[in-house]
Amino acid sequence: MNKRLICLLLPVLAIAANAAADPGAHAARVSPVERPARAKLLEFRVPGRVLHEGAGDRYQWPGLYFDAAFRGPTVYFEVGPGDVILRVLVDREPVATLAKPAPGFYEVSGLSRHQHVARIEILTESQAAPNVFKGYLYSKGTRPSSMRPNPRQIEFIGDSHTVGYGNTSATRECSTDDVWKTTDNSQAFGPKLARHYSAEYQVNAISGRGVVRNYGGFAADPLPEAYPFVLLDHTARYDDDAWHPQVMVIALGTNDFSTALNPGEKWQTRDQLHADFEASYAKFIGGLRARNPAAFIVVWATDMAEGEIEAEAQRVVSQLQSGGDQRIAFVPVNGLTMTGCHWHPSVADHDAIATALMQAIDGNPGAWTGR
Repeated sequence: MNKRLICLLLPVLAIAANAAADPGAHAARVSPVERPARAKLLEFRVPGRVLHEGAGDRYQWPGLYFDAAFRGPTVYFEVGPGDVILRVLVDREPVATLAKPAPGFYEVSGLSRHQHVARIEILTESQAAPNVFKGYLYSKGTRPSSMRPNPRQIEFIGDSHTVGYGNTSATRECSTDDVWKTTDNSQAFGPKLARHYSAEYQVNAISGRGVVRNYGGFAADPLPEAYPFVLLDHTARYDDDAWHPQVMVIALGTNDFSTALNPGEKWQTRDQLHADFEASYAKFIGGLRARNPAAFIVVWATDMAEGEIEAEAQRVVSQLQSGGDQRIAFVPVNGLTMTGCHWHPSVADHDAIATALMQAIDGNPGAWTGR
């Protein structure tokens, strides 16, 4: 079992001190504390989808991260209720991984008095209910700093492959709890690509969901129906004028086609399912295109389900290209080992996916020019 997996399996608070680029960061640590006296709120940034409320930021989509810049040896953050695994980083170096942290305040200490950027990454998926982040704080000896806006934005849309479902697992056989513990979105292909390009990112993905049909035909919003909302309960539509990614990466279809049709489903034949999928997928991508007219869109798929997923996704992209969209590309990704939970991509597979997508993006000289 690797060290990262051991860290994820610790029940409440796993702290892993790591050497950072800053010579004073090697002793960084995270500890639960009482509310710090005379602490002030520290401005932070979150590019992902959150519902701002008086009690904090509620979030449910995976892959969120919260950034704050400061100068000084100590910073605090507060988390609300919710089952979540989060990783604390300072200056891009991991300091601690917290599994199901108790609601309350946490201190990040042992830093130098220089400039720092703290990041809290959400590793897990939260389909059952939202989680809450209540922000960063600072007190005497620390002062706020500003962060430069990042001009690059990339968005990832998909299902469990995009979530990073069970990607750190050492076995394909997993319980529900195993899946939760071994899902690490920060090691999925999306955040890997974003880090490579130094881009802000969103991960808008839900395990088990398809374009028109979910895994095994279970009843829930397919991804295109859930996508417009901040939370999965449809309480608020997502609308952020600052979010217009230059690159969008989409992978859907695995759950539409990886299981046989059941009696009573609305598609009598596979051909009917294909037609519905193609029309609905093209419509969904068309809506993304309308909101992001200059984005470079990359659609990828595996050769699972005897090639049915790949063939259908490629057919949709070909139709859109024939209709005049020349800023869309299809990338087949084959040969994955699928040794994660329940035959999902492993961390090594996510590296391979990231490499294939990187080649497509780098092969389009204008990929980052659209806005």
